[in-house]
Amino acid sequence: MTEISSDVIRGYNDTMILYLLLDQPSYGYEISKQIRELSDGKYVIKETTLYSAFTRMEKNGYITSFSQVAENGKRRTYYRITDAGIQFYHDKCDEWQLTQEVVEKFITH
Repeated sequence: MTEISSDVIRGYNDTMILYLLLDQPSYGYEISKQIRELSDGKYVIKETTLYSAFTRMEKNGYITSFSQVAENGKRRTYYRITDAGIQFYHDKCDEWQLTQEVVEKFITH
């Protein structure tokens, strides 16, 4: 099975994370698990990549973080998408459509 190069997908890590935050806040481990599951195991986001993305997106105003005690009694940092994050997500989706359209012109199957 061919694996996805982190170089290829790097520009879309934020998009994937924001997608998972559209419906409800979540925390790091759950987000990484969902990315692995939704990609059928073809992409596993590294912990350092994930937390770098959280830091960058929070700095850019796309997400906010808050601390909450989980059901198991552990304190976790949760992330919530902002209105700016929703707009950024939609912009990245539009960009992806254009990117896919261009790159497919150069791909033979």
